[in-house]
Amino acid sequence: MSDSKEKLLKKISDAIVNMDEEETVILSNQAIDEKYDVYEVIEKGLGDGMERAGKLFEEEEYFIPELLMCSDAMYAGMDVLKPYLKSDDEVCKHKIVIGVVQGDTHDIGKNLVKIMLETSGFEVVDLGRDIPPIQFVEKAKEVDAKIIAISTLMTTTMDGMAEVINILNQQNIREKYKVMVGGGPISQGFADKIGADGYSVNAAEAVRLPLVRQHRLLLFQRVQTLLFLEDSSQKAMV
Repeated sequence: MSDSKEKLLKKISDAIVNMDEEETVILSNQAIDEKYDVYEVIEKGLGDGMERAGKLFEEEEYFIPELLMCSDAMYAGMDVLKPYLKSDDEVCKHKIVIGVVQGDTHDIGKNLVKIMLETSGFEVVDLGRDIPPIQFVEKAKEVDAKIIAISTLMTTTMDGMAEVINILNQQNIREKYKVMVGGGPISQGFADKIGADGYSVNAAEAVRLPLVRQHRLLLFQRVQTLLFLEDSSQKAMV
């Protein structure tokens, strides 16, 4: 990587961390003008900045408001870069269905992980909140998704996650999907018990899901990063 490119990507990352939406737009346009690889700008600029913001959250230097402003800056940069993403790229653009399970309306973490997924080049189908288990399955089938990501903050709605997997098993399509679960009350033991494929204990950890197409390995990094912020966000709101 040239020094000029490295410096620009660092500036983009810094702009995200500094919650500077205007600067992010200016720098993203500069990256386009200089014909830098868009995916590299997303990964090492926008994505790196949000990764650093997540670490600051973990260290309690940033809180939910700061993370949301960082995400606004990231979205602003993505709006500049998206038109230059190659629609027929050799990298497969996998679809992910994401939502908060029925009975729960806490969606801050779900919204943040959606940002991380989109900046990684994934196509995210956001069902929203208070979603019945069957709807996760039906939408995944409809859009030919590869991953189903389910979030909840409430212990009373955890069984809805298990029900999604039960439905997949009943329809004999379980092997077609990776099911990721997360939220304040979720544990590795619970994820193992219901047969989920992925779980993250907190916002700092990452789940890596290998997806292969035409001999190219995509590392699905930080699929659930920030998916599990509802617990912390609710404490911050008290």
